[in-house]
This record gives sequence, structure tokens and C-alpha cells, in this order.
Amino acid sequence: MSIILFKHPHRVLRRNARRDRASAAGVVGLVLCGSGVLVGQAFAAPFAIAPATIVSGPSTLTACPSGASPDFATAYDNTEVEPQVAVNPTNPNEIIAVAQQDRWPDGGARGLTSWMSQNGGTSWSKLADVPWSACQGGPARFGRVTDPWVSYDKAGNAYFIGQPINLAAPAVSAISVTTLNRSTGSWRPPTILIEGADERGVTNDKVSVTGDPTRAGYAYATWLRTRYPNEGQQSPVSDLHAFSWRGTPMVSRTTDGGQTWSTPTAMRDSNIYMQGNQIAVGPDGTLYDAAAVLFTGAGFNDNGIYMGVMRSRDAGRTWSAPAKIAPIGTTQLFVPDDGFPIRAGDFIPDIAIDPASGAIYVVWADGLGTELNKTVLSRSTDGGRHWSTPQVVSTGGPSAQAYNHAVEVTDNGTLVVSYFDDRNNVPGDSIATTDVWLRHSHNGGATWAPEQHLFGPFNHYQAPISYFAPGDPRGLFLGDYVGLETISGDDVISLFSTTIADGADVTAVRVNHP
Repeated sequence: MSIILFKHPHRVLRRNARRDRASAAGVVGLVLCGSGVLVGQAFAAPFAIAPATIVSGPSTLTACPSGASPDFATAYDNTEVEPQVAVNPTNPNEIIAVAQQDRWPDGGARGLTSWMSQNGGTSWSKLADVPWSACQGGPARFGRVTDPWVSYDKAGNAYFIGQPINLAAPAVSAISVTTLNRSTGSWRPPTILIEGADERGVTNDKVSVTGDPTRAGYAYATWLRTRYPNEGQQSPVSDLHAFSWRGTPMVSRTTDGGQTWSTPTAMRDSNIYMQGNQIAVGPDGTLYDAAAVLFTGAGFNDNGIYMGVMRSRDAGRTWSAPAKIAPIGTTQLFVPDDGFPIRAGDFIPDIAIDPASGAIYVVWADGLGTELNKTVLSRSTDGGRHWSTPQVVSTGGPSAQAYNHAVEVTDNGTLVVSYFDDRNNVPGDSIATTDVWLRHSHNGGATWAPEQHLFGPFNHYQAPISYFAPGDPRGLFLGDYVGLETISGDDVISLFSTTIADGADVTAVRVNHP
């Protein structure tokens, strides 16, 4: 099933990694000293951090019986995780947030919920449910849905995408997208872009959607399709040893505001595995797809494991081969107290482009040769052909791990990065203390303003647990993504899930630059 496959390569590579935080601290300290992350003396005033707003509310789906599996009969009620956010460029007061609703322990959720703010994030109202899953009035074959994403195009058309799934036999996965009907204020019935049975590793996974900020009515859906060439499969025995199994980056696009979508095609139909695909659009209309290039078939690719970017100059019809940003050295995230795993945003990248200069920024979590992840950033100023050496942006100290990263470049060219870290955790107190932080730079990351505290602390131990199978936890789960978007000027909004006593809520923080 796709939700299991998502981090399977990472699990294989790092499953046995367990760290001694004290012994790693000295090594990471050396990396930080040589990272090139400078605190500049010439920068504008700090952002004004507005009070946090709880976006989500009580679930309307807790009584729904659909989606139960033989291993897990109960979902995490009233739990919203893995949020994303989008701001309408034609009306910056209009903001949409989306998230998984009532997460299942072994993958997916009862539904995807969306909320809208009409006052720049001060207050939020729930939008009518989209019939993604059976619990939301969708097809009975879709017991669950996962991977929400939302985006606006240049004209203010809103796109909401998700991945309906079914774990029960016959397992199935699909990619579906909807648009906002302005006349009714609700989402249209979703369009299924692709659907298929999940058989011996062939499935769809990890979808995102990007509205084009340079072309009205254009948007691009991308996801990973694990498969064999020509959708062919071998026997169950030979499958385990096949080097032809691949993770193909797929794309479908609309040019009419979501009324129709192109037949899904492979961005690169080669023997490669690209996870976490996300498209960003440069000011000249060039498309860039960032993804983690993990391996080829049952073995590693010739370039090793690396962060890559593909480029399209024809609005997504054709794509270049992936350019290598840097090797990936992501390690397993964990709770410092007992080593319990955390499933969160790690090697999955986030990408942003300066709307004026076209400079491209990619962030991810990386140990850079150590056993402790930091939030790192790489920059390209030549259209993605060459990239700077990754620099550490998170500043929690040598013993703090950072993850759940996001990057944005504002209308005025300010570079903004947010992330979680555990610097304030007290070992042995049975609380996994976690905070959310923000940094910004006015010169493309050459120097940085002092770090600012966005939210926290909260107890990560209270997060829902994601499982491979009963007794085999993938980790504490608030989502593989967080949201960070420009509202207008240098003002941004940060969206993330944090824990509460009975689950997790979606939290929004508006950040205003004086």
C-alpha cells in the first residue's frame, strides 16, 4: 500500500540507527561552526509574531465505520494532521487551510477537511466536505484518504488535491483534485486523475498541487507512482530482486482553471525513484520540481542518494533530467528521552522561488555526516543548474534535531524558513518538548536575522502514532509537511499541527514584518 511505501527506503536505510545524543553533540557542533550560517548585523527589524490561532475544530466524522483494517479498528478521533495552506494572490485576506481528519494508525484518514479565513488568518470557518472518501460521501471503495494539498493560481482559482485509498482487499489508490466554486463558496466534486489497484508495489503516493502564479488557469498535480516498466510485473519471488522497480514522478496539468486535466504522464520515464515531488514556478514561467532521488530498483542509483530538481520550460509538457543539489544524509528522527521514532518532514524537500530574481531555495532535514538532523538550505541563482553547498539554518544548538521545515520567499524578496526542534526538551521528564521557530534573511541567506520563536512548547509524545504494523511503529506523526506562505509584502502565515490532550489541532501563526 502506498502509505506504507512512502518511507520504506528511509526505513531500510536507517531502521537500526539509534543515537547517543551526548556523543553526537561534539560532532554536530563542528558542522555548525563550518556551515556558513552567519548572523548579520545589517538586517531589518524582527517580525511581529501574532497570537496563534487554532484553525481546526471537532471532527464530524468520528461515527463513520468505514476505513477500519484488520490490524486497526479505531482511528485517532478529532485529530488533524499534515496541514497545508494557500493564500489567494488576488485577495490576500482569503486563505485556505487543509489537513487530514481523524488519522488512522496504519495510514490515511477518515477524510480531508478544509477551512477558510476571510480576514488574513485571524479567524477560520470550516468549508463543506469534499466527497473524497466513504466517510465524506465519496465512493465506497475509498475507505480512507490522505496527502492533502492546496494552492491558488494567478487568477485566484483554488485547487485542493488528495489521495483516496483503500487498504482492504482489493487495495486501491487514486489521485483526485477539486476546485473552489466561487458562486457557491464550496468545492466542486473531485476529478479522479488516476486510479489503480495496489499490487506488488505498484501504487500512487505523495501528491501535491501547484497553481501557476504566472499563468491564469494553469495548475500542476504531481505525485510518485511506484511501478515496473509498462506497468508489467514479475512473480512475487522475482519482484523482490527486480532492479526495474521504480518511483516515477507523474504530472497532470490544467489550463482552464480545473475544468479539465491532462492525462497523467511520467515526468521522467527512467529507472529512478523520486519521492516528495513538489513543483514551484519561477517568475519567467519555468517550472521546477524538487524531490528526493532515493534509489533505482532494488539498488542505489549511480549518483547515490541525492536531492534533485527537474526543470520544464513548456508549462509541464516536458522535463529535464534531475540536477543534483547535494547528497542526502538524513537520519532517523527520534525522541531524545527514549529513542522512540518520530515520523515527520525529513528528507522530503520544500521549495520556494524569489518572485523577482528567480533564485531557487530548497530545504530539507539532513545530518550532513552526523547522526542528528538539522534544517539545511541550498540555493541556485542560475535556473537550477548549480547549487550552493547546503548550509544549516536551524540554530537550536549542537544537541537539537530540527525537522518539519518549510521555506518561502516573500513578495519583497525576504527569505523565510520555519522548522520544529527539541532544544528545550528535558531528558527523563516523560515530555517530548517541541517548539516551532522561524528565521529570515534579506540577502538570500548570506546573513540571517536572529531566530524567533513561533509556537510552543508542546508535547510530541501526545501525537498520534503511525505504524507499519501492530507492534512496529513508524513514529509519532503530526505530518510529513507544514505550510508557510506569503500573505502580502513581507507578511507570511505559518501552518502546522501541534498536540493537545486528545489528539492534534491545526495551528496558524501570522507573522508581520514592520
